[in-house]
This record gives sequence, C-alpha cells and structure tokens, in this order.
Amino acid sequence: MAEPLQTEFPYREALIAYLRETFPDFYDDYVSETRGGRSAAEAHLQAVNPARYAANRNLLDGDVTHLSAYLRHGVLSLREARLAVLRKAGRNAEKLVNELAWRDYWQRIYQQIGDGIWADREPYKTGWRASDYAAQLPVDLLNAETGLTCIDSFIADLYATGYLHNHARMWLAAYTVHHLRIRWQAGAAWFLMHLLDGDPASNNLSWQWVASTFSAKPYFFDRGNLERNTHGKYCRDCPLAQRGCPFDRPLEELAGQLFPHVNPETLGLAADPRRPTPDSVKKRQRSMNDLAQSPQPMVWVHGDCLRPTNPALLAYPDAPCLFVFDMDLLAEYQISFKRIVFMYECLLAIPGIQIYKGNVIQIVAQYAEANQSRTVITTDSPSPRFITYCRDLRERYGLEVKVLPEPPFVTLDKGEDQTLDLKRFNRYWSVVSRAAMQLDNDSE
Repeated sequence: MAEPLQTEFPYREALIAYLRETFPDFYDDYVSETRGGRSAAEAHLQAVNPARYAANRNLLDGDVTHLSAYLRHGVLSLREARLAVLRKAGRNAEKLVNELAWRDYWQRIYQQIGDGIWADREPYKTGWRASDYAAQLPVDLLNAETGLTCIDSFIADLYATGYLHNHARMWLAAYTVHHLRIRWQAGAAWFLMHLLDGDPASNNLSWQWVASTFSAKPYFFDRGNLERNTHGKYCRDCPLAQRGCPFDRPLEELAGQLFPHVNPETLGLAADPRRPTPDSVKKRQRSMNDLAQSPQPMVWVHGDCLRPTNPALLAYPDAPCLFVFDMDLLAEYQISFKRIVFMYECLLAIPGIQIYKGNVIQIVAQYAEANQSRTVITTDSPSPRFITYCRDLRERYGLEVKVLPEPPFVTLDKGEDQTLDLKRFNRYWSVVSRAAMQLDNDSE
C-alpha cells in the first residue's frame, strides 16, 4: 500500500507548505487562523463564559464560543462540552446548553434521513414554486462583488477564515434565497466548501429553515436587525446605505416585495426566529458490550471524531490506527484548503496515527491486511457515506467492523428516548432539558 503522509513538522508554515504540495487540487489562498487539535479545542472550551454568551451571543462581536469546528469534527464531544459548561456555570449555562442541544437534534435527523437533507423536506412557504428558484449562484455573489458591504464582508470572512457568526450565516442565506431567489441547495453546497464546521446536517437544515422548506415560514431580516447586531459596522461604509439598500425598509414592506403571493399575517415578521424544525427520528443505540475481542484489531479514525479520546482509541489505545483523507468526498464537496489544514492539525494531536489519502475502503482494507487484522474498530457517525463504507468493508473484504457509540449528549430514560418527538425543537427540548441540565450521575 502507499506510504503514509508526513506527521512531523517543525512549525506550522512547514505543515502548510507540505499540504499545498500534497493536496494541490484543493489549494487556495486562505489558511484559517483557527488551529486544529485537542489542545486548541480545550483552550476554547476553558475560555467559554456561559453568562456572557447568554447576554450578547446575537452580536457579531459577542461572546460566542468558537467551539463549532471542534464539535463538528469530534475534537470535543457534545457531551463533554455540555458537562464542562454546567460545571462552570450551573443554571446560568442553560442558554448555552440549549444551543448545544441543536447539534444533537440535527444529528438525530441526519441519522434518519441521510442524503434526504439535500431534498426539500416541505414545500416553500414563500408563495414561489421550487422551479422559480435558480440552480446556480451568480458570479457577483461568489466574487463578493454585490456592492452590499455587509454581504460582501460576510463572503470575504467565509473565504478567509472558514467561520461566520450564526447571524451572518442567516443573513447571507436569506439574501441568497429570498432576494436573489436561488435554490437553498446551491447556497448550502457553497457553505460546505468553506466552513471549518461544515456539517451536512446542521448546514443543510439551517438553509432549509431560512428557505422555509423545513419551517413554517421563511426567515428574512431588515436593516435595523442587521445594524443592531453589528453596531452599524457595515452600513457606515456601504455605498448603498443612503440609496439602494435592499434591506432598508420595514419588514412588512420587505414581505410584500419578497413574498407578494403570501398573506403577510402568515409570515410572523419576527426579526430573529430560531432554527429549523425537523421530523421525528429514532436514536440508534449500540452497546460496547457487543464489542467482540480481536487478537489484532485496528482503529479507523474518520472526520467526524478527530480527538485522541474518541471511543475507538480509548477502547484500543495500543492498536494501530489510521485516517484516510477521502479524495472522492473532498472533490465532491470541493473542500477548501483551510479545512484540510484544520483537520490535519487535529490529526497530528492523535498519538501514533498514520495518515493517508485516497480511496478509503481500499486503504483501510490494505491497512488491515498489513497489520494482520480482521477487525476494524471505529466510532459511529450518521453519515450515509460512513454507513456505506462500513458495509463495503464487511461485504467486499470480509472484515469485521465494530462501531462504538459516541457518548450521548444526554442520557434519557428508555421510555423518553423511544418517544422523543422531534417535529419541533421545543418538543424535543421539553423532554431533553431536564437531563441536559443535570450533572448528577453524569460523566464523560
């Protein structure tokens, strides 16, 4: 099999130079200042202030956590993040715990519908048909040349840092879908290319919520909403601020312009609605008691669980382990170079891991053969691609694949878990909140 990729670098610039040569097709001009790895994740978690987060999280310069990229790639588990903020702030952490619960909510949906997250879950509530929306993003949007300082700045930040505040994401999505009338799928794919925390479930379902294909009404905003949460930063320098700003009118007028075929009373006109509200799912459970012992297991680490303490590595700390950059996936989503750098830094924090790139199934199978192993240990993921790869390793190569569960966000009673209603987040939260806010008998 091919030689593993390099894992020793004297400094970050050397790593970046190596990755530019190793992934030439994915090279662009940007490398995010956000560092990958467990130590960086723990530092961000330690710095979280739940009380300040609750007070000013809606501001673009507010006290947000910057944990999303680490949670998305499993550098931190959702459960340990919840427990850490509870230990720090107790009941004052409720708003932040509530926000963390959204990721658990999304993943439950993803586990049920898989690639269905790319399809309209419901009809548009905008008065327009799906065929009324264009399939491609316009060039001026992609080039951050719309002339709107806020929109162009959000796009520039997306490209340069791989991060956007949640409000900036919603505003940019609303402009794309409702003002430009572009299909949400095009915008969702665009975000997945560049976001360090790009997760198909959270990303796509959030775009669907803005579009109204997974919510009761479309999300849109006015200039006042933007100025309040940005301290007027963008409007002061915008050439269209005095004339031509598409957001500078009352919400009622915007509703009439954007959704002329919809009764305004059905739109709600709230400036800051919450996120999408998906269908019900059943949580898939696996038990470590089912883990068969193998004389020579190997551990396969994937991109949804890039921490040294992931369940597979904890269960088999001395087993050979590998990660494979899935070149088909990188090409399909056109993953940006800055995200490859972030993931590579996360991998370098895992002792003894060997890193490859290419066809995941073939390389995992070859690695198993080279290490005389018939058992592959890995950690669960709701990704349809992951599920297919596990099946192929079993069926095509005759390998035993043992999938260990991630620690659950919360531990629910059996009856609660089986009857959990996910049709609306508030229904989910009404059941989950009690367990989510408890530390007793709860540990990572």
